[in-house]
Amino acid sequence: MGLLDQIAGALGQQSGAGGHDQLVQMAMQLINGQPGGLQGLIAKFAGAGLAEHAQSWVGTGTNLPISADQLQQVLGGGQLAALAEQFGLEPSTVSTGLAAVLPHVVDHLTPNGAVQDDLVQQGLSLLQGKLFG
Repeated sequence: MGLLDQIAGALGQQSGAGGHDQLVQMAMQLINGQPGGLQGLIAKFAGAGLAEHAQSWVGTGTNLPISADQLQQVLGGGQLAALAEQFGLEPSTVSTGLAAVLPHVVDHLTPNGAVQDDLVQQGLSLLQGKLFG
């Protein structure tokens, strides 16, 4: 079992819901909640010195991993605490889960190696439909 599966399993046990779905939902809310959406999130990573990481997720190559601490550095505790409260989880669980899933979500939202707002919105709508449809 991989790290993502372990985190999703832990989230599912804590919340009584599907952990993987919950991780994707948190990532979608994080992206949608940024001023500028995905572009804004990528800019935040660049501003925190992690541009290479964010660009690896958008690009077509290997995704560079991030840690929960790096995610906290980029987003700050307030945004993670708000997500934790919304989902009834500990902030550390949210930051660990998002650190594991965010690179994959961004990668899937940018299949051609570039951020295209209309494509991102279509991808988010598709993900929401699968999760909540």
